[in-house]
Amino acid sequence: MESSYKQLTDFLVSLGTEAVAHSNKSYLAHLIGVYRDMKDAGFTEELCRAGMFHSIYGTELFQRFALPLERRGEVCALIGERAERLAYLNCVMDRATLDESVARGNEPHRVVDRVTGEEVILSKSFFDDLCRIHLYDWLEQVPRSRLGWGYRREAYRRMAERLGQGAMDAYDRAFATEPAAS
Repeated sequence: MESSYKQLTDFLVSLGTEAVAHSNKSYLAHLIGVYRDMKDAGFTEELCRAGMFHSIYGTELFQRFALPLERRGEVCALIGERAERLAYLNCVMDRATLDESVARGNEPHRVVDRVTGEEVILSKSFFDDLCRIHLYDWLEQVPRSRLGWGYRREAYRRMAERLGQGAMDAYDRAFATEPAAS
């Protein structure tokens, strides 16, 4: 049985995510924002759930909240196996390896798991979904991010180009709000 949206947000609230700061809003608000942006873009519920949990275990840069990896089974039961695997990889991947794989463009698509040190080979569809999550996470927060508009800008643009017109439109909308002086 699939968990409802309320069950997903209740779980996140139970973890205290609304009290964690993230890009000038709460972590919970950011997670919900990513889910909604992906939903509005027409992605599957599975992918939107992965988007909502995209940083549940912390990421390379975001460590203000990190659910212990021992709780992966609990997250998997809540959002589904594939969605949890996408969220996990988004959390633990070395971002430079994602950027390299996007720039290379062709298979095999590889990222390095920073926790295990292992190279992970991904199918085209799984890699594209990982790129979608990673891109929409950034697009939701870029106007508020302390990292600034230039952070990995070319890598995010390449992801959008790879993913097609809808992703390019979302990228262009987000970056259209960039202040002229940035």
